[in-house]
Amino acid sequence: MAERWTRQRRVEHTRNLLLDAAEEVVARDGFGAAALEVIADAAGYTRGAIYSHFGTKEELFLAVMERQLQRFLDGFNDIVDSFETLGDFDADKLSHRWRELTIGAPNRAALGHEFTLFLLRNPDARARVAAQRKETVRSLADYIDAHLEKIGGRLRVPSDTLAKVLIATNEGVTLASHIDGEDLYGPFLGMVMSHVEPLD
Repeated sequence: MAERWTRQRRVEHTRNLLLDAAEEVVARDGFGAAALEVIADAAGYTRGAIYSHFGTKEELFLAVMERQLQRFLDGFNDIVDSFETLGDFDADKLSHRWRELTIGAPNRAALGHEFTLFLLRNPDARARVAAQRKETVRSLADYIDAHLEKIGGRLRVPSDTLAKVLIATNEGVTLASHIDGEDLYGPFLGMVMSHVEPLD
């Protein structure tokens, strides 16, 4: 017997198809040239579906970036969960996983740069997604705080500051590592960890 889909599941399915299509089209055409009609058509919907689920092109793409960030963080869960104390922390393991997660997908980092440049050049769009961008930072900061507390560590800088830096630099570290063939993941994580100290 076929499983009946709830309304929530149908909405989630549609959103995911639109996000997949937006990621594909923007990676191919660039953010500025990626037309909503093309994105909607690639997902098998009309442009109205994008307005219904996301409101604007900027909000659609911000949702793409948020989903990528969550998938990226989820990719570290098994390693992060294996650290019981601050002494267990292994930057080499984390940098190796970071490299694994990005080695086949430099376009994902390029997508982030596309969106950043668009927002830089469009103050109105930047204002429309400012609250959502702050929420992304808060979510990452909470992730950092929770995992550091679990292993008995704390930051010497505010966690939201570190979250902003990580979001801003992830794409640059990834793209530079691809372009130059040089592993910058480990050195970068080493700099991040220099701002962590044991709890009193």
